Order: sequence, then structure tokens, then C-alpha cells
Amino acid sequence: MTHKGSCHCGRIAFEVEGDLTQAIECNCSHCSRKGYLLWFVPRESLRLATPESALATYLFNKHVIKHHFCPACGCAPFGFGTDPAGKAMAAVNVRCLEGVAPATLKIMPFDGRSR
Repeated sequence: MTHKGSCHCGRIAFEVEGDLTQAIECNCSHCSRKGYLLWFVPRESLRLATPESALATYLFNKHVIKHHFCPACGCAPFGFGTDPAGKAMAAVNVRCLEGVAPATLKIMPFDGRSR
């Protein structure tokens, strides 16, 4: 299934392919403050509809995940990184996807605070 997503103002738009049934709720300082619900997909499953130059990037902790956000509205729809095997991944904030009701998803807690 293809899901469309964007930041709040629409400056950053994207599509992501995949079967969305669950999301991860991480308790690290960054994710918990932003209220992220993350869906991890292979990086090639996410296609930007706007230029990559429109993205601002935030790095923290070990600097291994590029947390992208809109410099105009501040909304953070996704990040890019790698899984433990080195495969390129996208972490999509499901709250930024059109027509997705988080209450319909299985929410998996993740203890990022201890890492």
C-alpha cells in the first residue's frame, strides 16, 4: 500500500510503500518530546516528492540517525539511518501520514532511553 505524508505546512511531501500494521513508541529524550510513532521501512520504500534540499537535519546522541524536519513549520516526518546489519532504513513518523489513525495500529514500546 502507498501512504502519502507531509510536514504540517506541506513544504516536505513524500510517499512510502509498505504494510503499516504497527509502530514503535520510543522513550528516548528526542522521540518522547516529539511524540513520535515510528514505522521503519527500507529506505528505498520512501520517495520524496519535494527536493532533499528542502529538509533540515538534526543529529543527536551517536549521530547515526538523520532526523529530518521542515525548517518552515518544524514538523519532523521522517529520519534516515541504518539497521544493525547496515541496511539503509527510513523511520517514518506515522502521525505525518494522511488517513492513518494511530489507534488502529499495534504500538510497540522501545526503550531508547537506556541505549
